Formats: sequence, C-alpha cells, structure tokens
Amino acid sequence: MNKVSNELDIMGHWQRTHNCGTLNEDDVGTKVILMGWVLRRRDHGGLIFVDLRDRYGVTQVVFNPERESEAHRKAENLRSEYVIAVLGVVSPRPDGMTNPDLITGKIEVFVDELRVLNKSLTPPFAIDEREGEEVGEDVRLKYRYLDLRRETLKENIIQRSLVTKKIRDFFYEEGYLEIETPFLTKSTPEGARDYLVPSRVNPGHFYALPQSPQLFKQILMVSGYDRYFQIVHCFRDEDLRADRQPEFTQIDVEMSFITRDVLFDVMERMMAEIFRFAMDIEIPRPFPRLTYTEAIHRYGLDRPDTRFGMELVDLTELLGNSEARIFSDTVAGGGRIKGINVKGGEGLSRKELDDLADYVSVYGAKGLAWFKYSEEGWKSPLAKFIGNDVKSDISRLASFEPGDLLLVIAGESALVNESLGQLRIHLGDRLSLIPEGRYDFLWVIDFPLFEYDEEDGRYYSVHHPFTAPLEEDLDLLHQEPGKVRARAYDMVLNGSEIGGGSIRIHQESVQRRVFELLTIGPEEAREKFGFLLDALQYGAPPHGGIAFGLDRIMMILSGAGSIRDVIPFPKTQKAACLMTEAPNPVESDQLLELGLKLRK
Repeated sequence: MNKVSNELDIMGHWQRTHNCGTLNEDDVGTKVILMGWVLRRRDHGGLIFVDLRDRYGVTQVVFNPERESEAHRKAENLRSEYVIAVLGVVSPRPDGMTNPDLITGKIEVFVDELRVLNKSLTPPFAIDEREGEEVGEDVRLKYRYLDLRRETLKENIIQRSLVTKKIRDFFYEEGYLEIETPFLTKSTPEGARDYLVPSRVNPGHFYALPQSPQLFKQILMVSGYDRYFQIVHCFRDEDLRADRQPEFTQIDVEMSFITRDVLFDVMERMMAEIFRFAMDIEIPRPFPRLTYTEAIHRYGLDRPDTRFGMELVDLTELLGNSEARIFSDTVAGGGRIKGINVKGGEGLSRKELDDLADYVSVYGAKGLAWFKYSEEGWKSPLAKFIGNDVKSDISRLASFEPGDLLLVIAGESALVNESLGQLRIHLGDRLSLIPEGRYDFLWVIDFPLFEYDEEDGRYYSVHHPFTAPLEEDLDLLHQEPGKVRARAYDMVLNGSEIGGGSIRIHQESVQRRVFELLTIGPEEAREKFGFLLDALQYGAPPHGGIAFGLDRIMMILSGAGSIRDVIPFPKTQKAACLMTEAPNPVESDQLLELGLKLRK
C-alpha cells in the first residue's frame, strides 16, 4: 500500500513554476520547476542534455555530475517520452550555443533534482518531426495520443481552439446569442442518411443525430431570438473523402428581419476577422458575387477557384456544323461543346494527353479532343475536319495562340461542365498555375431551387426544402418549377465551398407548395414537418442563415492536406476510429434491451 501511495504521490509538493516555452534571459538565476516529456537526450563528455517538451515549447535542461551526481545518475536512464520533473537554476547558454529557433534558445536549466513521473515504451514513430520519418496515416490514427504530441498536429489543434474563441467573441460582440439545440431529434431523411439511435423507453422508435440544427434554428427565429449562433457537432452517414467526416463541426448562424446583403456583410466581416487573427492577412471586402449560371458557364463548377484563369469557352456554335461527327452528332442530340485553352501547353506529350483523357473519363466524359497550335498551324487528328474560318473564330474566342493547347469535350451539358471544370483544377495544380498564399473569396448566388431527376420522375431540392424562392420567381412555382431560382448562397474560398445558406421560407402556404413539388404529400408533410408548419402559422418573421464548415476552414488556414489533420480524433474513410476500434459489436443483452435483433 505504501509503495502504491508513493508512486501516486511522486510529485510530492512540487508544482510547475514555469512551462517549457517561456523562460528567457530575464529569468537567469531563477530557481524553477519544469515538467514535461523527454523529446531527446544527448550525452556530451559527462554532461547530459535533455530537450524537455510540453505543449508550450521546449527547454534545454542540463545534468552535470559535478553539480548533482544523483540527478545525473537518474538522467543516464532517461528515454524518449519519459515524463519527468526537474528542479534547477536558469543559466545563460555559452556563446555560440544559442538556438534562435526557440523562445528559450538563449538559456538552459542546470538541474539539481530529477523526478521520473512516468516511463514510456519506445513510441512506434518519432515524435520529433525533424527526424524526417514518414509515418502512415493508419499508424498515426491508431496512436493518436502520440500523434497529437507532434508539432504540426499540436499547432493545428491549438490554432483551432484560438480561432473558435475568436469566432465566439465576434458573434457575442455583434449581439448574437449562443443557443444549444438537441442532439437527439426526429429523423427527416431528405439528403444524406441519418445516424439513428434506438430509444429504450419507446421500443421500436428512434432518434436521429442531427445533420444540422436547421429546423431548430428556424424555430428559434419564430420564438423571437433574432440573432442566433452555435458552434455545433453534426452527423451524416455518407461516403467519405479527404474533406468529409461522419461527425463534423459547423459554425451555425440564423438571423431575423434581414436581407441577403445584411447577412453577407456580417459573414464577410467574420471571415476577415478570422484571417486577420490567424494569418495576419487583410481580406478585401465586399466579396465578389457570381450567379450559379455564370459560375457554371465560366468555370464548370459551382465552387470556382478564381485564383487563375483558363476559363471554359463555349464552342458549340462554332464546331456544331463541323465534319467531325463527334461534334456535329453531339449538337444534333442537344449537347454542348466546350474547351479550355492551356497557355503554353503545346509541349504536352501524347502520353500526357492520354492521361488527361483518362482523368476526365472519371466524370463521365467519353473522350477528350485536343488541338495544338504551333508555328506551322493547328495539329490534331481532328484539325482536318475544321475549316480555316472556324479555326480563326476559335482562336479569337479562346485566345488560342502558337504554343497553346486547346482541350475540348463534347456531350451532355452538365457532364461537359463538370468534366472540364475538374480538368481545369487538375491542370491548375499540375502546371503550378495557382499562386501560393492567395485567398480568393466569392459568393455564388441564385442557385436553382429544384433539380429534376429523370429516372425518379420528380424534383429534388438543390439545397434543402426550406429555402425560399426568389420573389420574382414565385409565380413560376405554379407554372415552371424547374426555372425557379433560390434565395440560396454559398461562400467559396479557393475552390472550396466553406459555407452555405439561404433566406428561408417563412410563409406556411409557400412551404406547403414546395413540399408538394417535392412529392411530399400533406400526410407525409404533417408526419415529418408538422411542428414547423404549425410554427410558421404563429407569426414567423422573415429570416435566413448560413452554416460554415469549421473543419474545412481550419484545413485551409493550416495548409493541411486532409481534414483529419485539424480534428483531434477523426475517423478513417471507412468511418472507423482506429484508436478506440469504434464502431464495435455490442452485447446481445444490450440489443434485447432496445428491442433489436441482428439479422444473420
């Protein structure tokens, strides 16, 4: 018992006087107690140097056998990641031995007493990233508690905390209320799949984890809380990519009695505050605006990266009557022909062009036509099918000059835009056309309210069914719903959608009409959204909002290659936690208590 007691009381009366990132020349001569992890140990002719690390920084501590032989003897057995406490005196480092890369680089601590607070197994990878060891992500995620000690990930997590506080401070200063909404709520599947939670006290019934607080924040507007925000966890059971997680964090905002311009102003100021704080960068405002139609026409995507040119050029009229069947047949079938001019790209090899054709095939493109412009003229297997007058017109329209490469895709309009838009981004990255350290914000506005699915024979919401139509398009709800534009908007940064929202429907009659167009009948609407329809009849104010992906914003701010590098405990692309081994089977008794039984 005494041995256990001694092990638990190993710190005794010691308390840290300083952390490992604050001592400097002003502290010379001060007796200090430091605690942390052994980053590395070096033996130099009797002297032992240990770099002691905590989350604040690194301090060099020195064990001199002539000063304190007992501490030196213990130090001989120290290994990487041992947790230790040292008591000693701050001294200046000798001339030529300072480290300008450390805040503590001009001092060291000569140790009088050492206590080993805990030992460590040899880590499966080096905590010190300066050793240059390549570590697989699966290993990093399994030993996440060690990965979080490494400098890059540590700085990302600290920055995330500080940015989150700055966001909170901004909204409090603007008069917003931070209000929590439920995690156990009603399943209303309209987009991604819900995570379902069985109810023990209501057998056969289920909660859903929220994909967003959408309906609750609208209810808060009906309740009169006209400025709401929340930094909230959300859940979606969907296929994952580098920038997706099954659980993620939103900056969620809703406002009453506002126009779109008012919301834009507040959100732009918030984003400028974040970048001023985290990057020391002034973001120019107001942000440019592009309609959805213009974004698709010029860039092929509704989240355009405007840091470089190479915009799409519509060649449908010029090539639609050519002798090349691939073009004429496409236009006869109602398709489009578009291209991008790769300035200076004439030198790409046939193998490289074939690789680009393979790249766009992933997005459904049936082929990639190419034309090179050399001093001798156009070069392409299809060049002979295009008249000189048409070539001249294309050259003017696409600024196609000697040394350039024109890449062309023909097909159904949406497929052409998506394929060329993705190809543009791919080439921008591959050819180093995207400038470093540049942040281009813009708003994409006036999205379609609905998209029609030919296979299902019905309309779906482009955003969600609570988005209001443009007032000038209200009559089209009853005539041509496919032409109705939404009062929806996305904030885009460097080709990533970092936030999206809309002005909401606040009139019950309009909401019912939208449900009808989405083939949500009166009974289904009452079952799924009855509480919202009721609330809209009790003086719902005009309102709107937006939600930002905090994880995605932090990924951009930190320059991380994956969203997993800015989340403390992320899931894999198969939605698993390698550290805790979740999800995991549960005992049959637990299932029976919930009234559940697994199929064989």
